[in-house]
Amino acid sequence: MSEIMENPKGGCVLAGINSVLGAIDKVCPIYHSGPGCCMQSTAADQGQSGHKSSCFVSSVSIPSSNMLEKEVVFGGLDKLRSTIKGSLEIVDADAYFVLTGCTAGIIGDDVVSVAEEYRADGHEVYAIDTPGFAGDSNLGYEIVWNNFIDNIIEEPTEKDERLVNIFGIIPYHDPFWSGTLEEIDRILSGLGLKVNTFFTKHQNIDTIRKCSNAALNIIVNPWLFKGTAEKFEEKFGVRSLRIPGLFIGASDTTEFVRRVAEALNLDKAEVDRYIDSEEDYVYNYLAQAIGVVSWKRFAVVADANNAVGITRYLANDYSFTPVLVIISEPIFRPQDKERIISEISRLEYAEPPRVVFATDQYEINREIREEKKEITLLLGSSNEREIAIEKDIQFILASFPMNERLVFNRTYAGYRGSLTFTEDIYDNN
Repeated sequence: MSEIMENPKGGCVLAGINSVLGAIDKVCPIYHSGPGCCMQSTAADQGQSGHKSSCFVSSVSIPSSNMLEKEVVFGGLDKLRSTIKGSLEIVDADAYFVLTGCTAGIIGDDVVSVAEEYRADGHEVYAIDTPGFAGDSNLGYEIVWNNFIDNIIEEPTEKDERLVNIFGIIPYHDPFWSGTLEEIDRILSGLGLKVNTFFTKHQNIDTIRKCSNAALNIIVNPWLFKGTAEKFEEKFGVRSLRIPGLFIGASDTTEFVRRVAEALNLDKAEVDRYIDSEEDYVYNYLAQAIGVVSWKRFAVVADANNAVGITRYLANDYSFTPVLVIISEPIFRPQDKERIISEISRLEYAEPPRVVFATDQYEINREIREEKKEITLLLGSSNEREIAIEKDIQFILASFPMNERLVFNRTYAGYRGSLTFTEDIYDNN
């Protein structure tokens, strides 16, 4: 490699694939890789996500062929077969997915054919032949869903006009993923919809198989899942609605509800009544705390999805002044960067902040150090705590990686999550 990145936020594509599969109930990854990949790829994402990991199999409990020099020279498919056989005997899973590490990818072991052998014998064994060096953990999310579209999701039997699929919230790579999906589920259920989150409510591989019956795919992310959504629509006829950033607080959540309601042609009077009740709930609490939280000039370091939501909530709903927003995940397509900047800049009460795309911790710290405007509040990951202490700035741990707190179903998203967010601002004064 020609460059060294300081404190990368996430792991290889294998880490991302493992995190997505680990969040689905009773799904077992099987690694065809060298020793250490199970532990290291789990540590790269799940290990930095508020101290959560898969409750089925994770880290050193993941079955692995543990390829050594012999397998590199002569091939490792026989060892993979014995690993799959042992996994079927020991792990009571609904589906098994063979994943390739860098070693297997380099020597070209045909893991797809091996998985097909077991499937021909009636076992739910599939292969995702994308070695770790192919990309980062964000790509892993799309790789998994592309594989599901090709191999798992069935043709629709009967369209359910009240069923929606939620995409764009990446398990573990977003420390608040469980709570965020639960809040999205709560909001949409309040509209009378049925919701596939795929990673909560013990939804499993059967939920994924039947998700083509949905009326709408809702993508809560400004850039992720573009090609996958197009592939889903082309194969199964399910159209997509992109929400270009996480919605936090009454303003953006109400906009989200109205966009979903319009897409599904829901009754406007019923939608209005629901919005009124949710907004009343939030504003009733906020009214009790007027004057408690002092005015802040803030900076955000986060993935694009959370950076959009945090910035818009603090600027639009809480009248704080945005100074600097650093998008800390790799974004390559110019149109994606333009969409992210547009959402961060489209504010009601404040001048747009300076927006920087930087993944290297040295560059992130330099941008914060050299910012000419005063910053009194910094929202970021565990990696930014040190620079906050150096500059004596109030700091809130709000993005991945997150190592100093335990997170179960906590969220900042939606109507009710924004109250938790506001509590954290006050708690960190």
